[in-house]
Amino acid sequence: MPSDVSARLGFFDRFAGAASRFFSRAWFFAFCVLLVLLWAPSYFLIGSVDTWQLIINTATTIVTFLMVALLQNSQTRADGAVQDKLNALAAALAALMDERQSEDARQLQDATRELRQAVGLEDRESS
Repeated sequence: MPSDVSARLGFFDRFAGAASRFFSRAWFFAFCVLLVLLWAPSYFLIGSVDTWQLIINTATTIVTFLMVALLQNSQTRADGAVQDKLNALAAALAALMDERQSEDARQLQDATRELRQAVGLEDRESS
């Protein structure tokens, strides 16, 4: 439940969050486009097509490999936070429905159970 979630982030989580903010900026995309525009005419300096392609392939593969790991960490934490919020909202709504029971208590209990199932509210969270 949300009260079980720690606000304390480890070093890697803080680093991944900072990297996510860094890589998601427009100027980083502009830098990448500029890098490709500078690389394209470098063929005339290098002379060999294989070496020329190897340079861009190696650079982009390394950067992509590292970015995927960092961005996946940020995405996983964001998904967990959204699930915690949904669980809190569902629990609060179910508690409100329990409080406002009328003469037809059975119908309200069924609606509460359906609500809990619909949002995946469980006694313990799973991933």
